[in-house]
Amino acid sequence: MLIEMIVLYGIIVFAIIFGLYLLFKLGGIILGLIANTIMGLASIFIVNFFFGLGIAINLLTIVLVAIFGLPAAAIIIILKIIGISI
Repeated sequence: MLIEMIVLYGIIVFAIIFGLYLLFKLGGIILGLIANTIMGLASIFIVNFFFGLGIAINLLTIVLVAIFGLPAAAIIIILKIIGISI
């Protein structure tokens, strides 16, 4: 009976530690996506403000900038300059 309880508590402690590890790993990914989104959207806002390109901030723009960051924002800006709207 004592051995089973020790094993059970060991499994529970291992599961908690593993869950916390995964949470911190995923948290880093989520924070990276948030940082990419903020930097990319800020660059689009700045370009819109200073050059008046009129780039729409919609779901597609946000998703592209969130995943790919500043390169996606640069591509969106370049596409808008050459006349292609997303």
